[in-house]
Amino acid sequence: MRKTQHVVPNTSGGWSVKKGGATKATKTFSTKKEAEVFGRQVAKNQKSELVIHNKDGRIQNTNSYGKDPYPPKDRR
Repeated sequence: MRKTQHVVPNTSGGWSVKKGGATKATKTFSTKKEAEVFGRQVAKNQKSELVIHNKDGRIQNTNSYGKDPYPPKDRR
C-alpha cells in the first residue's frame, strides 16, 4: 500500500492536509497554497505521494516524492 498525503477542502472554507485514509486533518490552512506547501514538505519527508484536490473534491494533480511503485512509462 502506498503512502499518500491529500490536500482537501474543509467544511469551514479552508484547506486541510490529511494522511491517506485518515478522518482527521494533520493540519488546516486558510489558503490552498499554504496547504500545498505543507503537504509537499510532509510528502517529501515521508517519501510518499501528494494528492491535490479541487474545491469540489476531485483530484487535480498528484506528485510522487518517493520510490513510485507505478512510475510513468516512457512513450517512445
